[in-house]
Amino acid sequence: MTAADHHPGIVETAPLPAPARLRWADEEATAACARRMAASPALRNAFIALHGDLGAGKTSFVRHLLRAAGVAGRIKSPTYAVVEPHEVAEPHASWRAWHFDFYRFDDPHEWDDAGFRDIFAEPGLKLAEWPEKARGVLPPADLDVVIEVDEAGVRHARLAAGSAAGAALLKAGAGA
Repeated sequence: MTAADHHPGIVETAPLPAPARLRWADEEATAACARRMAASPALRNAFIALHGDLGAGKTSFVRHLLRAAGVAGRIKSPTYAVVEPHEVAEPHASWRAWHFDFYRFDDPHEWDDAGFRDIFAEPGLKLAEWPEKARGVLPPADLDVVIEVDEAGVRHARLAAGSAAGAALLKAGAGA
């Protein structure tokens, strides 16, 4: 036995919650989840990775989330631009959010050339669709959101926390 076996760690971290499974029966249910997450202070500096097939509702969820957070104006998909920056206006402050769509991302060198490393090092919300296309260069997500659509057109979302910030967002999104 070593001394470490007898003493608890100096810094203890709370265990992450189990993934949440949500049913978004319609667009309003999707928007309601986004509004709950947007109300969480953890959103300001989170990285949320969104997974799902084409048309599953990733961009719709992002639009609801950004609108609920305070983004004014048009919120467009960054499919061709890869990233769209947004300014989030709150009554006493403003902060940045970036919406990435890595669907067409093929070259890891583009990560540095486009300044994505710098963006992820800055404070602010990062939302990434198709994060698996940028595997190896993206940091671990605070929250993974997997969206699937069933035969009836109902969205099912699985939220999995990867950090304390992700756990706060998961709890907010699930309404816990």
